[in-house]
Parts: sequence; C-alpha cells; structure tokens
Amino acid sequence: MNNSSRRRGLVALGAALVLAAAGCAQPDAPAAGGDSPGVEFDKAIHDRLPADVKNKGALRFATDPSYAPMESYAPDGRTIVGFDADLAAALGAILGVSITLVQADFSTALDSAAAGKYDGVLSAMTDTAAREKKADFVNYFSAGTSIVVQRGNPKGVTDLKDLCGQVVAVEHTTVQEDLLKRSQAGCGDSPIEIKTFKTNADALMELRTGRAVAALNDFPPATQLANDQRTRAYYQLASTVQYEPGLYGIAIPKNQPLLRDALRDALDRLMRSGAYNDLLLRWGLSTGALQSSSINAGGSAAG
Repeated sequence: MNNSSRRRGLVALGAALVLAAAGCAQPDAPAAGGDSPGVEFDKAIHDRLPADVKNKGALRFATDPSYAPMESYAPDGRTIVGFDADLAAALGAILGVSITLVQADFSTALDSAAAGKYDGVLSAMTDTAAREKKADFVNYFSAGTSIVVQRGNPKGVTDLKDLCGQVVAVEHTTVQEDLLKRSQAGCGDSPIEIKTFKTNADALMELRTGRAVAALNDFPPATQLANDQRTRAYYQLASTVQYEPGLYGIAIPKNQPLLRDALRDALDRLMRSGAYNDLLLRWGLSTGALQSSSINAGGSAAG
C-alpha cells in the first residue's frame, strides 16, 4: 500500500473508532477523524517512530476498561470506548499506525509493558515518581481524587477524615489506595479499613451493596457515576473536592524513547489543532484539559 492510500485508510480508521464511541457520548459533540486537520497523517512524525513500529504499523496499549468515561466496554461487551479510546484512534491517525487498546490488569500493566507484552499503557494512569521508575509518561490530562458514596450518603461522609473507622473500597495499586494509606495517620485509634480490588467495577459493587461506605475514584469517573442515568440512583459525590490533582500519562517503557517522543509530538499536534479539546468536550471532560503536553511532569510535581 502506498503512503497516500495508507494515510486515507488510517484517517478513516480513526474516524470510525471515534464515531463508534460516540454512541455513549454527547449526541451533539463534533465528530473527530478525517474532518479535523488535527487528526491527519503527519509523515514527519511517522518517520520518527522506531523502525519496528513503522514496519508493524500497529501498537497495542494495555487498559483497564472499568473506568468510564475514560475507558469502558460498549454495550456489545467487547468494544472499548471512552476518551482514552478516542485519543488512541486520533494519535494513531496522526502517526500512521493503528493503536489498539487491550484489556489488562491495571496493577501489573506497567510490568507487562516493560516485559514487552504491550507497547505501553493508556488507562487513565496518574503519572507518579514511583511509576516513573518503570516507564516514561506522556502527560495528556489532569484530575484529582473524589469520594463516591451511596445515593443519599447514609453515613454523612463529606471529607477524608469521615472515612476513619469505616470500610472503603478502592482499586488495587491506584493513587487512591496510596491516598487512603497516607490518610491513616489522621485516624488515630480508628483506622480506615481499606479493601482493594482488581478492578474499579469490583470496588464500586462493594459500595453499591453496602459492604463499604465509600469508594475513591478520579473525579471524571466519579462525576459520571453521580450523573449517568444508569448509575446515579446508586452513587453520589461526597463533595466536589478533588484531592491531590495529578497528571494522567501514556506510559511507555523506558527503553522506547523514540516511541515516547513521537507520541508526544502527535499529542502536541492534536492539542494545537483543537481536536484534543473537541474530544474532551465529547466526553464532558473539558475541566481536565492541558494547554500542552509534557513528559514525566507528574512525578516531578509530586516529588
């Protein structure tokens, strides 16, 4: 296939993936893909990709699809949709490669990528100093942590201190688990009982069934739970406070600097064009927008 045909095909692919995701999005949001100059193939950036990526024409990123609106399963139970899925499609169109999100265990995704099982991780993963020991992060979004409680807030939780002496559910190896552990210092003789789960969906089920008084999520998924017609009868925010805002990043193995830099260049292109903001608007995520991309800025900010 020549470059012109490849470019048209990949732009069409990006548009198709984004439009497929739009079934769970705001109906009046503008379509991304071939209609936006920000998602057109960029040969200069493509040429900076590692040779093996150019030869394969494909990338596989690990994700945990239990974190709407960032990534979750569509009604068919197979297709992964969300902002991260749309972002992957748009970045792939610019780079001239297909980017596939593959369901993976969040707690081991970084190690699996480092071992070569995946090319990276795109899973609403917060960039931290500890994680930067295993991967480099191309930063693309900002969010803090929110407390989610049962609808009606039967325990009257409004702040982290109210979780002392209570059972709180959280996904394993997340920044939310770290936040709860650090909050124990203020609980004295009534520590938080932290229950960890493989997926966020499992943690939320613990809350919904009353076996936990709260769950901690990043602000976008927490807001979605409180407002979506399918879940708002069960969940609400304890408050509008976002604890310890941080930067999400696409995690790339330390031994892949060319791929890392090409992804950052593609993200910068997307941001400058306005297509990045269009995607955020589609998923109701404009409050987390960044003005420019960065590499490993979350870890340096935290440290």
